[in-house]
Parts: sequence; C-alpha cells; structure tokens
Amino acid sequence: MKTTYSLLFCLCLILVACKTEKKQAVPTIEKEYSLLEKIANASGFENWNNVKELQYTFNVDRDTSHFERKWIWNIKKNLVTSITKNDSISYLRSEVDSTLHAINGGFINDKYWLLAPFNLVWDEGNYTHEHSLNQEAPLSKKEMQKLTIVYGNEGGYTPGDAYDYYFEDDFIIKEWVFRKANQKEPSLATTWEDYDNFDGLKIAQMHQNDSGFKLYFTAIQVK
Repeated sequence: MKTTYSLLFCLCLILVACKTEKKQAVPTIEKEYSLLEKIANASGFENWNNVKELQYTFNVDRDTSHFERKWIWNIKKNLVTSITKNDSISYLRSEVDSTLHAINGGFINDKYWLLAPFNLVWDEGNYTHEHSLNQEAPLSKKEMQKLTIVYGNEGGYTPGDAYDYYFEDDFIIKEWVFRKANQKEPSLATTWEDYDNFDGLKIAQMHQNDSGFKLYFTAIQVK
C-alpha cells in the first residue's frame, strides 16, 4: 500500500515538473520594428532613455568663414544652455517665449543635424514619408535605399520642408538632401560620415559636400 502511494506521489511530482517546464519553454515574441524605428535604432535610439545630459559643439566651415556654438542639454529637466563667444544663456524648453525664439530655433537646428535618425521617431505624425529602393545617392552616386519625409505646412520652425535620407541594409544614414519647402531641387546635400559611438549613441560627426561646405560636431559628451 505504501509502495502504491509512493508511486502516485512521484508521478504527481513528474507531472508538475513537466507542466512547469512547458510554461518556461513558451517562446517570447520579438517586436516587429517599423522602417523609421530601424533607422533610429541603428544609431542607438534604444539607449536614449539612459542619457541624462548631452553636450556638443556645432561647427560650420564655408569658404574661409567658421561658425560655432556649444550646447549643454540637461535632458531630464529639458534645460538648455547655449554658449557662444559672446554670450551664455540657459532656459527651460517648456518656457520658450519670443525673446528665446531665435536661440531655441538654433538649438532645434543643431540638434536635428546631430540626432536626425531619432527625430524620425520623435516627429512621427508630423510628416508624411515614402520609402523606395535602388535610388542613386546624390554625392557618391551609389545605389541605396531612400526615405523621403515631408513636414506639414503648419507649426515648427521650418514648415513644409523635405528631407531625403539615403542608407544601405545596415540602416545607417550615409547621405541626405534637404529641400526647403519641398522644392524639387536640393537646397543642400551632404554626407553622413565619421561615425563614432558615444555611450551607445552612434553619431555622425562630419557632414560635407564637394562645394567646400563642412558641418561637423566636436566636444561631444554623453552622460
């Protein structure tokens, strides 16, 4: 009798163990990312929530002229500090008024150049987009994928503007074209190059073209 109870007890344990094992073996479903997310994630967007502060200097060289301005962005507080050779101003982006409109416009412009892949996610819903394959990139003349985005005609600092992003199978932007007010001809075309990894953010430090225009970033710090 005791032997029978022991066998039944052991059988119950085996059944429980099998059920537990089956529960643990259920496969997880991986998220299917959109094209916009794939481009953003290729540049480290999934690590953005870990960033507390971002510092960088925005530089432009054209012919013999040089322009630069430094930004310190406390992301958690959304506090921005603008530093130029003439002045230093700090402001909360939630409290921008007419006196800060131009400065904040400069911040948005420079941040867009630095983190354009992330803006594809941040600005989604404010633009229309179209994806095409086997398109000739404007500078290298290589065949790449092309993503065109066109912003709405209302709101923002540059309503109605269009951008053409050129990238390959790794979803890293290699070139882009800016078209003011969605005009057919390019307003500006540049490379995206000299990528480096800054605590999980993959940032292109140099943008240039054959006309001698260079826009680049120095003193990048990610905290």
